[in-house]
Amino acid sequence: MPGYATIHPFSDGNCLHGKDVLCAVPVQCRVLYGVMMTSPTIVPVSLGERSYEIVIQAGLIDHLEERVHELGVRGKVGIVTDRHVARHYLRGLLRVLDACGVQAVPIILPPGEHSKTLTTIKHILDVLASHRFERSSFLFALGGGVVGDLAGFAAAIYQRGMPFVQIPTTLIAQSDSSVGGKTGVDHRLGKNLIGAFYQPKEVWIDPLTLRTLPKREWVGGLAEVIKYGVIADDMFFRSLERDMPKLRDRQPDIVAAVVKRSCEIKADVVGADERESDRRRILNYGHTIGHALETLGGYKALIHGEAVGIGMVQEADLACFMGVCDKDVVERIRTLVRAAGLPHRLPSWPSAKVWKAMMHDKKVSGGQVIGVWPEGIGCVRMMPIDEETFRRWHQIESSSVAVRPSSTKSRVKRRRTRA
Repeated sequence: MPGYATIHPFSDGNCLHGKDVLCAVPVQCRVLYGVMMTSPTIVPVSLGERSYEIVIQAGLIDHLEERVHELGVRGKVGIVTDRHVARHYLRGLLRVLDACGVQAVPIILPPGEHSKTLTTIKHILDVLASHRFERSSFLFALGGGVVGDLAGFAAAIYQRGMPFVQIPTTLIAQSDSSVGGKTGVDHRLGKNLIGAFYQPKEVWIDPLTLRTLPKREWVGGLAEVIKYGVIADDMFFRSLERDMPKLRDRQPDIVAAVVKRSCEIKADVVGADERESDRRRILNYGHTIGHALETLGGYKALIHGEAVGIGMVQEADLACFMGVCDKDVVERIRTLVRAAGLPHRLPSWPSAKVWKAMMHDKKVSGGQVIGVWPEGIGCVRMMPIDEETFRRWHQIESSSVAVRPSSTKSRVKRRRTRA
């Protein structure tokens, strides 16, 4: 297709209250996998001069001409994506941009968390500079959370800031990471330690793109959805308990409603606290332990959603240990996490090793690990935890896992015995 140049891949090593939206799905959300919605669903993110809209519409990715023109996209556009997403959606996006008279420059990256490095950022910046992108040029993030974080961070620092648009194609990105302006990369000592707050101009969500999401990534995305029920909306949580089988099967109306409600909660929290000075920290529920597990696994053993699933259950258990919530809260969270198909047990790393990884996380403040602890479903508390408390809890948790007949250690032992 004329008008663009292909850049080849490179390689390198606090309570809210909501409504039961799953019982009241808008008419325009009911038909997804055949006919495009008659009108988009708009979720505003109110941030003063940095305000923008989240546009949710089935089939949107193939009908972006109006959005492109309204946003004033012209000249060159960089498209950051990965190989997997490019195979499904890049050609269609290039066709739309070509019809709009826009010259597109794809920047195709290797997929996965291991691409979230400063080396990748340098590569993106090299492409932008070599193609003489200007400060007014747009950068599109076509993909999941990794692509969104990379493109957003590159946009934030290229010529001190260029406009970018999020086009999320995974459940985690559509329900969580594409909204709120968090961008950045990982460091070997911790996840997302290098980055910036930088808001997109718009977020374009097409639920149809979730059809091509691999099962493991789909299930991983359910962790962030569950998180919103725990931190902000007990009725949403109850809806997830009721409809999780349909959600796992990707039933279109349920998926559309879940994405919409997740975006509404995220937009409400971000609008009240853009730079995570207070209220926004509730979004870190499940991530204090979850990020530590990702780091310890070298960003390979667990994908993000799996780590968050474990983190949510274990942080709830820790909250119970500290007297913040009752046991039934822990069990409801554990049951829903398991129903989603997510792991929930803590890997067998020593407590000192997990604590050290937690201390390298960006949520540490004043030398203290600040955790988010559920008081009940729909309401959480933020408070620090000390190493001794964590160690005592971990000792009890490790002992209980060791005697569970279905634990990983027990399964391995039985296999060795049979052998």
